[in-house]
Amino acid sequence: MESKFCVLNDPEDLQTLITNTENRLQFERSKTLFEEIRASINNNDEEDRSFWRPVLPWGGVYTIRAGRKAISCTPLYVKIYLKNTCTIDGFLMILYVILRDNQGFPRELGVFLGKQFVEHFLTLMDSCDYTTVKMLWIWYRMSKKQYRSAVCQAALEIDLFGNEHDNFTENLENLMSTMQESLCTSWSCRTRFQELLKRTVIINPPHELPPRDPIQSAVDEFFCPKILLCTELGCDGLREFSHRVFCHGAPPFVILNMQQWKAEELSYVPYHLALSQHRYSLEGATLFNKEEHHYSAAFQIDGYWMHYDGLRSDNLILLHKPPELLLLSSLVYTRASEK
Repeated sequence: MESKFCVLNDPEDLQTLITNTENRLQFERSKTLFEEIRASINNNDEEDRSFWRPVLPWGGVYTIRAGRKAISCTPLYVKIYLKNTCTIDGFLMILYVILRDNQGFPRELGVFLGKQFVEHFLTLMDSCDYTTVKMLWIWYRMSKKQYRSAVCQAALEIDLFGNEHDNFTENLENLMSTMQESLCTSWSCRTRFQELLKRTVIINPPHELPPRDPIQSAVDEFFCPKILLCTELGCDGLREFSHRVFCHGAPPFVILNMQQWKAEELSYVPYHLALSQHRYSLEGATLFNKEEHHYSAAFQIDGYWMHYDGLRSDNLILLHKPPELLLLSSLVYTRASEK
């Protein structure tokens, strides 16, 4: 994508840019990006298995006009260089597919992220304004302490190097927040009653592989009640943990943090998951290349699986089999219809 020239001094300026993009989109496009990808899948053949245009290329350059109170009469334009954006790219792509493929989910997600944010996100993706999409996420969802930035002359560099769950999953507000109460059997325990809150769903592998699906077993372990030795210093009581529940009801989608799992523990990934009295279906996954410290993503549309990698020239391709030599970073499940 070409860099965009605009005045961007505060969130209101970004809002103006987004509004202009929405107005332009009404005249320029008859299909959403999701519809174009779906059409590409249905019309594809074995000789051409890639999407016809790049989607969310790695990095990005965003050009802004310097402050309104600049002394010089000649406008000063500053370039923002985005680096190592793979920590948000794959999830942004999966989020877009989820929202376009599930009619009621944009409204549900708008409760957590804001209706305008969700609408702007979808509009910018449909207009293929990918650098602005990334700036939207960085500006509104991330804290400055989550990325490194450096100013050099008339350029600003935002480096998103790090962990994708830090940069994306934990910025989904309270969408996947869960709560579990615990009570120690010892009356003298200094912290006898506790409420344990978690904002993400981290699934730890079992010490011994269970006879049935290990991922479903690990999910059940995360949510089920349990009794453990109290860890409070000087306490010899037992701590009883209640059933873990979602603080705001079953979310439209759940991201399972799978970073603690080894490849040999993931020979089987379930397409369906029982979670919080709901049935969830596998929608996508993010993958990690340890040698390159690089994330990519896979997701499905109409039963066809696609691999997205922002570093490729053809960065969205149909899959015959899972990508090789990659570790699983996360699994993404969407809540099935209640029909």
